[in-house]
Amino acid sequence: MRLLIVSTSKIHGSEYLEYLREEVIDFFGQNKTIVFIPYARPGGITWDEYTQLAKEKFHAFGLEMKGIHEFESPIKALEEADGVFTGGGNTFVLLQTLYHYQLVKPLRELVQGGLPYMGSSAGSNITGPSIKTTNDMPIIYPPSFNALQLVPFQINPHYLDPDPNSKHMGETRETRIKEFLVFNSTPVLGLREGSWLRIDEKKCHLKGALTARFFENGKDPREIKPGDQSWLLDV
Repeated sequence: MRLLIVSTSKIHGSEYLEYLREEVIDFFGQNKTIVFIPYARPGGITWDEYTQLAKEKFHAFGLEMKGIHEFESPIKALEEADGVFTGGGNTFVLLQTLYHYQLVKPLRELVQGGLPYMGSSAGSNITGPSIKTTNDMPIIYPPSFNALQLVPFQINPHYLDPDPNSKHMGETRETRIKEFLVFNSTPVLGLREGSWLRIDEKKCHLKGALTARFFENGKDPREIKPGDQSWLLDV
C-alpha cells in the first residue's frame, strides 16, 4: 500500500495544500490523473465547488483531477485512477456516502492492491479501523462506524494539546481519546496540524516539524518524533 495520511489540508498562514506541495508531487508523481472524493463537504459546499478547489491546486502541482461524482460509475472511476485524494469535512457524512455508493470495500481493496491514497482530515480518519476517534459531530448516521481499515490504529487529526492558560473547563482531546480506550483496545495516533504519515508498503514515516501523540490502552501516552515509525504498522 501507498498512503499519505494528512492531519489538515491547510495550516495557518498558508494556502490550501501548499505546505504539502513537494510531498504530494513526490507521492503521486507527475502527469497523473487523480480522482477526488468530495463527499465530506466541509461547510456544506457542493461536490462541484469542493472538487474545483482541489482541481485548481492539483493542476498547479502538475496533476490532473476529476471528481468521483463526475463519472457515470464511481467504482469504475476508482479502477481507472492513478491515485485517490479524499478531502476533509465531516467524517460521518463522508463514510455514510461511501457506504451509500457501496464504495468502502472496493476502495479498500484497490488501495491494498497498490492504488495510491491520500486523505486529509476526514479523509485520513477513514484510513483507520473505524471513525470512532473523529472530532466531528454525528450529523448523519452511517450504516457502520467501520472504515477502510488500511492501518491498524485509529487516527485523530487536528490533535490539540491542552492550553494551560485556558479557562475552558470542558474535556481535552486527550481526555476524549482516553475515554475511547476504556472501551476499545485499538491504539490512537493524534496527528497535530502540519504533520502527516507517509506509508510505502511496509515503511511508515511521520513527517512534518511536530511530534505526534500515541495512545494505547493501559499505558501512558507518548510522543513520537518525525522519522521512521514503521512499527506503527504492526501495533
